[in-house]
Amino acid sequence: MTISASQPIRVMLVDDHTMVRRGLATFLKTFDDLQLAGEAESGEAAIQLCAEVLPDVILMDMVMPDMDGAAATRAIRQQFPQVQVIALTSFKEGELVKHALEAGAIGYLLKDVSADELAGAIRAAHAGRVTLSPEAAQALVETSNQPPAPGLDLTERELEVLALMVEGLNNTQIAGRLTVSPSTIKSHVSNILAKLGVASRTEAVSLALRNRIIR
Repeated sequence: MTISASQPIRVMLVDDHTMVRRGLATFLKTFDDLQLAGEAESGEAAIQLCAEVLPDVILMDMVMPDMDGAAATRAIRQQFPQVQVIALTSFKEGELVKHALEAGAIGYLLKDVSADELAGAIRAAHAGRVTLSPEAAQALVETSNQPPAPGLDLTERELEVLALMVEGLNNTQIAGRLTVSPSTIKSHVSNILAKLGVASRTEAVSLALRNRIIR
């Protein structure tokens, strides 16, 4: 089904896989109101091509070598705010969805989307309306509902103490290294365990390593 329009919506394709771009170009030909404006195989090429062809809507792959889709989207939206970008990717991780939307994408769809759904999303983007695949919307909700990463509320001194705990030092050794009393270190360790929600030094060290709290 097509929608009559005086001017077709000019769509630019950005993907590092030739076959994907070829498939999308073929898809565009089946709709009278959609037109291929150009193709780019990288984020950098997309920015250059966008300046030349000024498309209405861009279908942007998110995971590409060198410059990823989010970075390219941000650059394009800053330079050409009238151009709408739809993230079209195989990945539905919440962080990717979040980064794409923060960069200025108006939609986030998976590559297994149907032709009619993709055409509808392009028309919606051109009209300034957001389109998220159900999977992307769910991933975004799950990401926003996650508790903050452990260790964000540790003070600089507590991070120092935790780093020495990771090295395997006991309270007396840490006190000597930081030239404070063992009782002060004992207090710091208690605070660290409480903030990390763990019951032992071993758990604290394991959590610190697993979540890269100590760089």
